[in-house]
Amino acid sequence: MRRIKHNWVVTKGEEYTELDRKVLSFQDQGYLCPTKSLILTPEQIEGVRKSGIINTGILDLVGREIHAGMTTEEIDKLVYDYTIQHGATPATLGYEGFPKSCCTSINEVVCHGIPNDLEELHEGDIINVDCTTILNGYYADASRMYVIGKTTPKKQKLVDVTKECLEIGMEAAKPFGFVGDIGYAIEKHAHKNGFSVVRDLCGHGVGLKFHEEPDVLHYGKRKTGMLLVPGMVFTIEPMINMGTWEVFIDSEDGWTVVTEDELPSAQWEHTFVMTDHGLEILTH
Repeated sequence: MRRIKHNWVVTKGEEYTELDRKVLSFQDQGYLCPTKSLILTPEQIEGVRKSGIINTGILDLVGREIHAGMTTEEIDKLVYDYTIQHGATPATLGYEGFPKSCCTSINEVVCHGIPNDLEELHEGDIINVDCTTILNGYYADASRMYVIGKTTPKKQKLVDVTKECLEIGMEAAKPFGFVGDIGYAIEKHAHKNGFSVVRDLCGHGVGLKFHEEPDVLHYGKRKTGMLLVPGMVFTIEPMINMGTWEVFIDSEDGWTVVTEDELPSAQWEHTFVMTDHGLEILTH
């Protein structure tokens, strides 16, 4: 358990609330707690929700249009055009040099695949399309798996179990529980089905920035990681591999993450807000 003090601070003159009392009781026991800057206001949460509506529209559009013979560049154009037409901005475009408006990750590519006009989809491929939308300064981040035509039973199971991992992780996240509860539940379900969980990448805080605290690991132990406090907004995005959990980054482009054994990988992602009653999806 990581020991940290004075992460949640009540400043002089500030009203001391029941939420302060509850969070500080955990902090006094040595648990990692968020700073107040990670607790979004209802107005900010509504801003993320509106961004999430556009983000969902993008992935719905991809689902209607995606097909064998389509290039990943064509997917990227769909994402860019829809985003701009709805008054928003693709967060990945130009982010730390990333050249496209979404990530397209096929089969053994875990994440961060770069769309291009030479990469064509084939019958039986599984592909993750990951996009983040900025609307009026608010970020919403989600990804989905798409199966091109009919794939193998093993690939289909991987896609289905990975979605179940996301849903199970969501159910495990409770107000005043811990990030580790999410990872524990996901890892248990993946292993039960004979799959592994990528350890080099994780979910993250989002909303006012593209990436911030907490780091949401998709493996781990209960009652570890950051305390989950109502008002926190973050992604859960399990990356589940058919073989080893180990991965490498393509040395040519510096972005594309591939499974070490080059067996298939799958990922599903939503942006969530923690409420008094559990998680609410902001990218439905």
